Amino acid sequence: MEIVKNILELTLEHLSLAYGALILSIAIGIPLAIASLYNRKLASVIITIANLIEAIPSFAVVALVVPLLGIGFRPAILAILFRALLPIIKNTYIGLSNVDNALIDAAKGIGMTNWQILINIRFPHAYPPMFAGIKFAAILSNGIAVLTAIIGSGGLGKLIFEGLASFNIKKIFYGVIPVMVIAIATDYLLTFTEKRITPEVL
Repeated sequence: MEIVKNILELTLEHLSLAYGALILSIAIGIPLAIASLYNRKLASVIITIANLIEAIPSFAVVALVVPLLGIGFRPAILAILFRALLPIIKNTYIGLSNVDNALIDAAKGIGMTNWQILINIRFPHAYPPMFAGIKFAAILSNGIAVLTAIIGSGGLGKLIFEGLASFNIKKIFYGVIPVMVIAIATDYLLTFTEKRITPEVL
């Protein structure tokens, strides 16, 4: 029973770490994508910075936050945030910008404001690429949350690295299996949500 309790505690810690960072990434990434839509210079800067961050290996990103914030839960959140931002920004921006100009012109013709066009036309057409970006970011967040255990973030990564250090295969599986279940469940929930909110005409 003690191992079950320990796995549950570490799973909750892992979920807080991985998906707390993912929610922050969505909260930051989507507004940045919207801002980029109306400012090409800003779009160029944001996409370039995001691409540069994405080019850095995950292990290096985790290592880079240590001199800035030390070790523990908060630096781990920042490392995951950096890695999850690009697919959210990039896919949302692509989805919002790749809308038929005829639809935009028609909307303007009937007096819709830019905000109304964004909410009622651009976003519904952007859902498929946007959710693809969020799904990929969720996979990254889940995986990097395991890696951040090396800087003391806790979570299921702690169990996995302890198992590796002691050659304890059972302990490794205790950590790996919940991570896999979380990844599959997240993908299913995001796919279900996408289908529920995406207009059928799309």
